[in-house]
Amino acid sequence: MKIAIVGAGALGLYYGALLQRSGADVHFLLRRDYDAIRKDGLKVFSIDGDFILPQVQCYQRSEEIGPVDLVLVGLKTFTNDRFKELITPLLGAGTQILTLQNGLGNEEALADLFGGERILGGVAFLCSNRGIPGEVHHLGEGRIVLGEYQHTDRQRLERLVAIFNQAGVDCRATDDLKRARWDKLVWNIPFNGLCALLQQSVDHLLTVGAPRQLVRDLMLEVIAAANVQGLQRSIPESYADKMLEFTDSMGAYKPSMQIDREEGRPLEIASILEAPLDYGRKAGIAMPRVEMLATLLRQVSR
Repeated sequence: MKIAIVGAGALGLYYGALLQRSGADVHFLLRRDYDAIRKDGLKVFSIDGDFILPQVQCYQRSEEIGPVDLVLVGLKTFTNDRFKELITPLLGAGTQILTLQNGLGNEEALADLFGGERILGGVAFLCSNRGIPGEVHHLGEGRIVLGEYQHTDRQRLERLVAIFNQAGVDCRATDDLKRARWDKLVWNIPFNGLCALLQQSVDHLLTVGAPRQLVRDLMLEVIAAANVQGLQRSIPESYADKMLEFTDSMGAYKPSMQIDREEGRPLEIASILEAPLDYGRKAGIAMPRVEMLATLLRQVSR
């Protein structure tokens, strides 16, 4: 399978490296890391074992790659306006497009441009950060839940799950992609949002008392909004406690939005906070804490 990685940040570099190491024909569309990877290869520092890919197929323009079997999209969602420019040259008759991006609305945006039958969505529960150019650091987790945007070909979904599992990624298929998206938002909204706002890592929010309670209250608002979206199975309130316990093991982890703010990049406010707020509002669910968090993030992002 010929795979193009579009959006080779911490997520794209890590999963792309695992796929190449397993034998897949992987092509990376690069910006910051292009010169370093061409010269010295791609270095992965992982809790599962470090490795180096000395030779990597890397490019600065999609046209240099040409049509592929799978486009893996790891772009930050504030660059979704570049979908047409970056992805169109990669499309052949049977090309599939898999977005592993954060938040809501990504599958819909891709389907509007390229047709819903091509689109797959995935939720990546991954702790990884970029290092210096040519390096990626895998700090924990890594599992992926994949689903079809339109239920057209379950077998292609299972084939893709098998490819990720062969690469060493804990991957499974779901018939309820919407539920998987909201599952991750239960974590993403409080931790990405508060860590970016306060510029503190997750461990600072997990102390006993008010900060931890605020995180849990935000999670419960997200769960309430999720459960009126027509999910196949509702998300129980106990999922909030499960996510808190999961995060306790991360230590001083910085979520992606916090790093984006530290490095002066735009923040993924629209997809991670504003889109869920809109879905909740349309269903009559108030999310005052999430609304306040989005308002404050918009203010500091200016």
